[in-house]
Amino acid sequence: MKVAVVGATGLVGRKMLQVLEERNFPVTELIPVASERSIGKEVFFKGKPYKVVGMEDAIRMRPRIAIFSAGGDTSLAWAPRFAEAGITVVDNSSAWRMDPSKKLVIPEINAHVLTAEDKIIANPNCSTIQMLVALAPLHKAYRIKRVVVSTYQSVTGSGVKGIRQLEGERAGEQVTKAYAHEIDKNCLPHCDSFTENGYTKEEMKLINETCKIFDDPTIKVTATAVRVPVTGGHSESVNVELEKDFDLNEVRNLLAQAPGIVLQDDPANNLYPMAITAHEKDDVFVGRLRRDYSQPNTLNMWVVSDNLRKGAATNAIQIAEYLYKQGLITEN
Repeated sequence: MKVAVVGATGLVGRKMLQVLEERNFPVTELIPVASERSIGKEVFFKGKPYKVVGMEDAIRMRPRIAIFSAGGDTSLAWAPRFAEAGITVVDNSSAWRMDPSKKLVIPEINAHVLTAEDKIIANPNCSTIQMLVALAPLHKAYRIKRVVVSTYQSVTGSGVKGIRQLEGERAGEQVTKAYAHEIDKNCLPHCDSFTENGYTKEEMKLINETCKIFDDPTIKVTATAVRVPVTGGHSESVNVELEKDFDLNEVRNLLAQAPGIVLQDDPANNLYPMAITAHEKDDVFVGRLRRDYSQPNTLNMWVVSDNLRKGAATNAIQIAEYLYKQGLITEN
């Protein structure tokens, strides 16, 4: 299958190439695509060099699928052009997520909504993906009423600039800031830009995307997103109110058996999810399960995942795998 990766020289784009290789997706020809300043540069895939091409050339080369991670403006401008050429686009930006005509997909939850007619498919926000993978088994068993989530998000969520700021500050160097303040030895309650309602865009993504993916506008979500000086992945404190009461052992069993989840819930032996152990893994790690005694039918949980993998690259490629296995995209 001829596969294009748009934004192939970026942090997530490079991770997409890595995950495509690791998961042995049936790539017969790779088309790495990037902005004009990167055209002609080389990227490596399965040990072979591939030259980066521009958007127009990529469309002319007619890949079967194009996996985008090049920012919202680029996706708005170019995803429709690829789609018009009959190329299926899986887009990692926020451009199409809340478009009612586009599917927003986490394969473990709602891949079944996809059809061959879906030519632009949205990949959810990284924080949303890991939270909903953890919540999906509970929603199915008990129905979710309300979620209160606080995120502790890696600097990798800001791309190379975030990593450079953290590493530069730790080395005592002058750096170009990705953030409004220092990030080393600090926590910033500021992920993405602020909106008129006082929430950041990152917080609103958690709120709006949850209802769309679960196809349930009655679920109430409130969020606080915090950037922390970590590189391994995002962590989340999730408080979920359910319609039905639950048994904690049953909850543990549901989570342990759910696809894409690793249960790490043995605090007596200091076993709980951490960003440092989730790094470079595709699973969502769940632990610190405990009842919230301040109100009925409410559970606390701690959810961790590598935001560049399951939160971005891996989820997008799992969508591509589903399309391929279901015959919704075919080999060239």
